[in-house]
Amino acid sequence: MNILFFGPNGSGKGTQGALMKQKFNLAHIESGAIFREHIGKGTELGRQAKAYIDRGDLVPDAITIPMVLETLKHNGAKGWLLDGFPRNVFQAEKLWEAMQASGFTLDYVVEILLPRETAGKRIMGRRICEADTNHPNNIHIAPIQPENGRCRVCGCKLSARSDDQDEKAVNKRHDIYYDDKNGTLAAARFFKVLAAQGKCRYIEVDGEGDISAVKEKLLTELA
Repeated sequence: MNILFFGPNGSGKGTQGALMKQKFNLAHIESGAIFREHIGKGTELGRQAKAYIDRGDLVPDAITIPMVLETLKHNGAKGWLLDGFPRNVFQAEKLWEAMQASGFTLDYVVEILLPRETAGKRIMGRRICEADTNHPNNIHIAPIQPENGRCRVCGCKLSARSDDQDEKAVNKRHDIYYDDKNGTLAAARFFKVLAAQGKCRYIEVDGEGDISAVKEKLLTELA
């Protein structure tokens, strides 16, 4: 089973991805981890990407897309869940072309729906567990509020990412995601058209439900 995952920052996408990974024994592949893997291993693509990153430049799609495919190939023998890429419609088109040329199948595209205002509040309220970043803690969501200021799952210390507390930074991230002309939502819509053509299945999930409700909806749709 191969899944492409969309959802704004604050939608619980990382949490749900971790749950789907465990349930279906998938490789959970995040865009940031792809860069770290290739750079850490010193691959040719990693060296090329590092040169751009060190200059503070965006890594070109001509490097990023082969890097994504290489990671999917080596880490997804039993299936994969790709999270955080593509970020725009051009990347979506090129990724699809490359997947077709490489013989990859795409079974599902999942989009977690969440209003922008709600997503922003969730981001500024989330807290990161020092033991496991997938432990959900958020001061603005009653079911997953920290207990006595510590992780509700394991009791470890919590922290807040500095960029989560910067409203301008949060808005910048959401400007990219919610742009349905050129941004990430445009990429999602590209795959929605493919689904209408029978080339994959497109699943929309209401992200305003609690973690268990979203999980159950996904499990039902992916079964």
